Amino acid sequence: MVTTQCHWARLLIRTFCPVIIFLFSFGQAVSADENGSLRVETDVFADQDDVPIAHSLTLFSSEVAWDFLDTTTTEKKKSESESNHSKAFNGEIVLHDPTRERVLLIDPLRQVKTSIDSIQLERLRVSLAKWVRTSDDKLLCWAGGPHFENGIQELDDAIELVGPRVQYRIETTDAPSPEIAGQYRQFADTALLLRALLHPGGIPPFPRLALNKRIASEAKLPTSVTLQIDSRGSLVASGLSSMMQRHLYSVHRIHPALRTDDLQRIADAEACMAIAEEVSLAEYTQAEKK
Repeated sequence: MVTTQCHWARLLIRTFCPVIIFLFSFGQAVSADENGSLRVETDVFADQDDVPIAHSLTLFSSEVAWDFLDTTTTEKKKSESESNHSKAFNGEIVLHDPTRERVLLIDPLRQVKTSIDSIQLERLRVSLAKWVRTSDDKLLCWAGGPHFENGIQELDDAIELVGPRVQYRIETTDAPSPEIAGQYRQFADTALLLRALLHPGGIPPFPRLALNKRIASEAKLPTSVTLQIDSRGSLVASGLSSMMQRHLYSVHRIHPALRTDDLQRIADAEACMAIAEEVSLAEYTQAEKK
């Protein structure tokens, strides 16, 4: 039971887009504007509960993004100061490396890693879009796109997209720079396609890809993201889609610089990556589900 809960928590972190709130973090900040550094800490909530069901930390540095996933269920609400202190991220590490056109999945506990290249994700994007556009289910067919632009509504510092049985609402704020907005969009897009590859089911990623594009084009970052969905119909009846039929809300805390302990976390992740055994994607995911 615990393994299953961790598995779905990992899915939610990979899938659900961040909400970003600018605030000062505790600990020594390390200025790294030249490298486009960014620190994003994410909590995911379900059913309007104030206790997060998943947590992650994403560090942007030197044109890569390190995504540290924590699948430990939070038993009580953390105070704001507690959330800013270092936490143990004992789950999976995902390295987004656009320069090398790859994503690296690292399991520190099993000491294994696997690589997924950009071509695999692009092929998935094309084939998935073709498939869902022929679906008899109105939600799936709509989610295949590509005509989302006409349905996007912009309000004061917010953007909405409504489809059959689904609604997205994203509040936004100015990004530190257009380059940061573009880098964040690339990370978020890749994370969505990665989820679709590793864990099929639920809503296809194309509505979110369209929203990401619009937000980045205006040099914005999300400040809040709410997803409401009713999965009645032919949505795949997986654990993820059954959770998504209720209500999901994500919160991210962001700081435009890395802290000293962030740099140490990256160094530890690089050391873990160096000693991890390279395995195939099939072997990596099969062992992960056990």
